[in-house]
Amino acid sequence: MSFYNEYLKLRNFDFTNFFRKTTKSDVLKVINKGSLDKYDFLTLLSHAAQSLLEEMAQKSHRLTVQNFGKTMLLYTPMYIANHCVNKCSYCGFNVTNNIIRKKLTLEEIEEEAKVISSTGLRHILILTGESNKETPVSYIVDAIKVIRKYFDAISIEIYPLTENEYKKVVDAGAESLTIYQEVYDEKIYDKVHIAGPKKNYKFRLDAPERGCKAKMRGINIGSLLGLNDWRKEAFFTGLHAEYLQNKYSDTEISVSLPRLRPHAGSFNDIYTVNDKDLVQIMLAIRLFLPRIGINISTRENQYLRDNLIPLGVTKMSAGVSTEVGGHSSKTKSDSQFEISDKRSVEEIRRVLLARGYQPVFKDWMHI
Repeated sequence: MSFYNEYLKLRNFDFTNFFRKTTKSDVLKVINKGSLDKYDFLTLLSHAAQSLLEEMAQKSHRLTVQNFGKTMLLYTPMYIANHCVNKCSYCGFNVTNNIIRKKLTLEEIEEEAKVISSTGLRHILILTGESNKETPVSYIVDAIKVIRKYFDAISIEIYPLTENEYKKVVDAGAESLTIYQEVYDEKIYDKVHIAGPKKNYKFRLDAPERGCKAKMRGINIGSLLGLNDWRKEAFFTGLHAEYLQNKYSDTEISVSLPRLRPHAGSFNDIYTVNDKDLVQIMLAIRLFLPRIGINISTRENQYLRDNLIPLGVTKMSAGVSTEVGGHSSKTKSDSQFEISDKRSVEEIRRVLLARGYQPVFKDWMHI
């Protein structure tokens, strides 16, 4: 069994007709319901729901406080390599892009870890490009062992692995996996992934489930908003999260809502996702899945991030650099994309406290 089977059932669903028939009254009924099904979720993503975002926001806030309290987990990404063999039209690491490539040594990884940990953060997300040759699993394992000395919780965002490979990184000390499908529409996926192993749609789609089977404590998924109609992509992201949450009840499931940002190279076939759209997606996901974690990264500007705090967000990145060794290295590499919110960990901490939220630097540790 795979989420792909669920995707196939709804791949040809008539979204246009469903949204055309959905009324404001339908949306109000869903907002006032307890448990929601997938069609209720789709109703909250409809055009008719746009005029009821305030009502959705009030319920989203109540559900988030009920399930998570007024807390916000803080983390930062650590880019340890940007070598990549894929030709993805939307990504700065595209193998054909003429950028500065870099891979940190274990000594450089330790220095980067020291600098980041000095900010107080104890959750780290390590990232690489997708190159099994330059950054094999053995390199990832060695990096995790070094980083464990400085961080209590280590997440990885790398190329998809087999179940046995995920077990190796779990044994080394990784406890969470972030992997985005990028776009759930299979035809668009094939179009934007021009060449490379990432072109294998189903192997990537099943990666979160392999992570669950390998006993990752947490799985974070998402689609890259802007590659397709955001209503459809948000719908399949929510269904994927529900599938994982129902099937692997011992795994903490989260979703991220990344929007396309400027990057090296060019990609112009973008579907607009404005701030109001992003808010609607987040609120709909929270009402559909009250216990799901929701992550907002520094792709978004500080004004928007600050105002999203009470609406359902549970995780935020802070003090971010998307360059390899960007926190400690004197030699620069090119970044994966441009960040928008460049505030330090301390600045984010102060904002959270001012809004009555508790910044969480550590909520997990290996025993």
